[in-house]
Amino acid sequence: MWSTALTRTLSFNTALMSAAVILAAVLGGGVLLIARRIFSRRKALRSLSYPASLMRGKTVIVTGANSGIGKATAAELLKLQARVIMACRDRRRAEEAAQDIKNQAGANQGELVVKNLDLASLQSVRSFCEEVIREEPRIDVLINNAGLYQCPYSRTEEGYEMQLGVNLLGHYLLTNLLLDLLKQSAPSRIVVVSSKLYKYGSINFEDLNSEQNYNKAFCYSQSKLANLLFTRELARRLDGTGVTVNALTPGIVRTRLGRHVNIPLLIKPLFLLVSWLFFKSPLEGAQTPLYLACSPEVEGVSGKCFTNCEEEQLLSKATDDHTAKRLWDLSESMVGLRR
Repeated sequence: MWSTALTRTLSFNTALMSAAVILAAVLGGGVLLIARRIFSRRKALRSLSYPASLMRGKTVIVTGANSGIGKATAAELLKLQARVIMACRDRRRAEEAAQDIKNQAGANQGELVVKNLDLASLQSVRSFCEEVIREEPRIDVLINNAGLYQCPYSRTEEGYEMQLGVNLLGHYLLTNLLLDLLKQSAPSRIVVVSSKLYKYGSINFEDLNSEQNYNKAFCYSQSKLANLLFTRELARRLDGTGVTVNALTPGIVRTRLGRHVNIPLLIKPLFLLVSWLFFKSPLEGAQTPLYLACSPEVEGVSGKCFTNCEEEQLLSKATDDHTAKRLWDLSESMVGLRR
């Protein structure tokens, strides 16, 4: 009898403790969620501090503008009355995103234009640039935002490893083909989206195209380090032209960038909860590219990297001028600009 009663008591206590733990987790999560939302709203209001007509008369190109940071950046620029060119691979999704952005932008908005750009095809990049040069009298800001993250091994149309091809080479060619128009539109700006994961990469000149070995995490980090080196070398070349270029690391943002990462089914609910609690929203992630695109505070600033709208100190491998020059020359040859 005593054994049965003791067992029942222990079972009851265990159940009670389990319920308490669950309740504490729910309540704690609720408190964190509320705090997160309050903090998010405060940070999201940063874009509202800019004058409503700040970007009127200015044309901005945003690559990968149909989702995530790119879409949020395009939306904020539209509210600031810019002419925004959404440069996207999937035209249908871009048109849907454009309509969504217009619906939320309010009455006094700028102009939104959708153009096709597949960064995995250098021919597509050339066609896009030819169209822009033919139709646009000026480009005030180019935001190199689009990117791939740890995708399975595949190659671009020209045979380059996909993350290298899209994250670096496609944007390299795009930027270089639009440089003359950017110079004619000076003062103008170029914004390059990198990642803090650059810290885990290096430039493997012996196998840059990953033909001998493919590690998707390394290749992503390599491409993001390459973005920073590209920014540094480009800033050196643009000195005195009136065109500035700066990079940024947005932090961990809830976007479709991680769609190629496999998360076990049992862990996915927890991951989703953590992402909603602690990851930045796309609007929060867009604050630094928006800052670099239009803030008077960075007028004339070039060759730097920013995070959370403040200058970031980079590791020495991201500021190595010799590596930056070597990578630039190799990229120039790979995209066909060097004869």
